[in-house]
Amino acid sequence: MHLVALVESEDHVCCRYRLAAFRPFLAAAGHTLEFRPLPRSWFGRFTAGRDLADADAVILQRKLLPRLATHLLRRRVPRLIFDFDDAVWFRDSYSPKGFMDPRRGRRFRTLIRAADLVIAGNEYLANEVRRWIPQDRVAVIPTCVDVSRYQLSQADDLARSSEADHGPVRLVWVGSSSTLRGLEHFAPTLSAVGKAIPSIRLKLICDRFIEVPDLPIDCCRWDARREPADLCAAEIGIGWVPDDPWSRGKCGLKVLQYQAAGLPVVANPVGVQADFVRHEETGFQATTQVDWVVAIRRLAADPDLRRRLGQAGRRQVESEYCVEAGAARWVAALERISVLPRLRKSG
Repeated sequence: MHLVALVESEDHVCCRYRLAAFRPFLAAAGHTLEFRPLPRSWFGRFTAGRDLADADAVILQRKLLPRLATHLLRRRVPRLIFDFDDAVWFRDSYSPKGFMDPRRGRRFRTLIRAADLVIAGNEYLANEVRRWIPQDRVAVIPTCVDVSRYQLSQADDLARSSEADHGPVRLVWVGSSSTLRGLEHFAPTLSAVGKAIPSIRLKLICDRFIEVPDLPIDCCRWDARREPADLCAAEIGIGWVPDDPWSRGKCGLKVLQYQAAGLPVVANPVGVQADFVRHEETGFQATTQVDWVVAIRRLAADPDLRRRLGQAGRRQVESEYCVEAGAARWVAALERISVLPRLRKSG
């Protein structure tokens, strides 16, 4: 099949991890994948798809269109797939207007009803979709990582643990300016960790930085080429999100990246983080401030524990959340819709 994906941009994190990473595997299965930017203007959204009739399927990634624009797109393309990795029917955690947005909800329902197939990033998202359409039009494909980019040799692992025995232990957090807002809300707990464990530092991999009282910060400007190596150079990954409807739909990319880098992870058990971070197996689940201090103190004092949990997390990613596994799910989903007529009008 020839697939055309309408995306925010090829450089956007969703496109890179949820589509572009699978391109070689799709090609090996006989599928071609082309990217086109989704028009940003009001007029452009209503004309989207006019030149896509020759595609076998069009993938709309994450964006909700006005309802009329959705119907027009559906009538113009042979098959429509919607791929998303956030609870897009809500506003985000930090919206001053609150989570509920009737317009988003209507657009979301219109879009998933029009789609031949909906690809959800986790079960929380898929369950919302299943409220409105038959489950045979829904598939779950997690956000996946290319584990081969995180090359942590045994010698590097031992050297890292040895260094941590005699010097600072580095927590690490990776994200963007928008997700850094969560870390700002979490700063009081990070400050408590810094007070309780003097050997701890926090490595921030981002395009913007914050200060946390009592916790030394190492600022590392995000670069896609260096990101895996920058993560591998730390000792403990941290993941915190608010416990709210928006965050329960997140797909946990940063936790998967930490695990691919062979790091134990401390995270609060919200959404997929509760699945990825198995308590005392791949890391520690922490809810209260005391939980966080206890978990990080334990990991900071025990390099063998860090190594054991980090290796278990790496194996988990290799078996369940690697790009090969995600691509296999995409191929199966495409086989499912390839038998459909080339145009199913939306109702």
